[in-house]
Amino acid sequence: MRDPRRWWVLAVLCLSLLVLSVDGTVLNLAIPSLIEDLGATPSDIQWILDSYVLAFAGLLLTAGSLSDRFGRRKFLIIGLALFGGASVLAVLSGEPWQLIWSRALMGVGGAILMPSTLSILMTVFDADERRKAMAIWGGVAMISVIIGPTLGGFLLEHYWWGSVFLLNIPIALIAIVAALVLMPETRSAGRPIDPVGVVLSVVGLTAAVYVIIERVFDPVIIALAVITLGVFVWWERRSAHPMLPLRLFRNRNFSGASFSILLMAFGAGAVMLMLTQYLQFVLGYGETKAGLALLPYAVAAAIFNGVGAGLGKKVTNRTLIASGLAVMAGGFLVMATTTGYLGLLIGLVLMGVGGGLAGPSAYASLMNAIPLEHAGVGSAMNDTVQQVGLALSIAVLGSVLAGVFTSSMPAGAPEAARESIGVAFRTPELVEPAKAAFTDAMHVGCFVGAGFCLAAALLALLVLRPAATAPDTAPEPVSA
Repeated sequence: MRDPRRWWVLAVLCLSLLVLSVDGTVLNLAIPSLIEDLGATPSDIQWILDSYVLAFAGLLLTAGSLSDRFGRRKFLIIGLALFGGASVLAVLSGEPWQLIWSRALMGVGGAILMPSTLSILMTVFDADERRKAMAIWGGVAMISVIIGPTLGGFLLEHYWWGSVFLLNIPIALIAIVAALVLMPETRSAGRPIDPVGVVLSVVGLTAAVYVIIERVFDPVIIALAVITLGVFVWWERRSAHPMLPLRLFRNRNFSGASFSILLMAFGAGAVMLMLTQYLQFVLGYGETKAGLALLPYAVAAAIFNGVGAGLGKKVTNRTLIASGLAVMAGGFLVMATTTGYLGLLIGLVLMGVGGGLAGPSAYASLMNAIPLEHAGVGSAMNDTVQQVGLALSIAVLGSVLAGVFTSSMPAGAPEAARESIGVAFRTPELVEPAKAAFTDAMHVGCFVGAGFCLAAALLALLVLRPAATAPDTAPEPVSA
């Protein structure tokens, strides 16, 4: 029997997702303000962004597993409370290091919160309505791209940088109250905890993500990541109650969707960071105008999220994922070969269309391959591969951008100006060369993004099964 509260539950899940998505889009716009007002160095900026990713990615699998055992609504509420509380600390930060630690705590809250949004959706909706619910869930992430930059840009132009974190607090409070009033509790009753798997996954994933995002080639940290994750795989294969059932990877839809999502996240991961700086530094847009300039991407993605969900009843997941990723690659290529906002507009629309087509089918393919008793872990796996893709994107594309920018700047420019566009723009005679150098860097980054989107499309065609398969399990009973 369908839960009569399911659409209200979805509203709460979307509100919870909104608080995470809005925060991510707003922070990119605040980078110039952080450099100017806090005196943040490029290294500080990198850590303000990466401390969140490090905590978030390292704890996702553990949080998803524990939410399956102890209650998904409970973890949703705990995560919202931590995220909102950490946002208060971020607002009060007066030094870069304080903001870095606040962002890390926000990452902990996000890791506890995020897996529950999709796992609760999976357990509340049956197979007939699940794709539609997923499309709405994914559409909210796209809508946040509208709300975040637009509202965040307004706040940055009229107030100080800390005001962007104030957005999180009322949304988190409203979501907590709504979850307590409207949402049923769901859990996999009697499922034992895997404490060894928990420790190994946290240590291994944190070390691995640290190596990726910081581009650190310390043999000790690399060895820690490799050995710990290797032991994790060995342990999970032999455990009677594994935290992450590795047999899931034998399912072509699960493994194919996982790697397609990873490559898709890699391709698109640094785009918003790259474009917000391009719009503000190169095109000279203010924060509000830069936020509004990204609207076409969000609108196209939100519309085609619904189109993709409808087509999913007639077209296979494999076809939608591959075609959507190919369209995204086309968007990257347009941005890689043009300058000015018109080319950027066409590229953003194409990327939104492609992401809207590919996203719901990729998530459905991954989640439909997972038994509902592992819905939390499955949701966490979906989030983890995205975060690893984002971390790789920031690391690899960040290095590409930095390298091309430095090499394109005049050889006689001060070293600090050749390494940071923010520093270069504070030197009047270097403004125009810096604009040209950053444009060159962005074009190269877009070519790299196009390549990874095409690789993901090819992977989807080769690995995913031709026919989409629905889960053969009914939603588990909901316990109040």
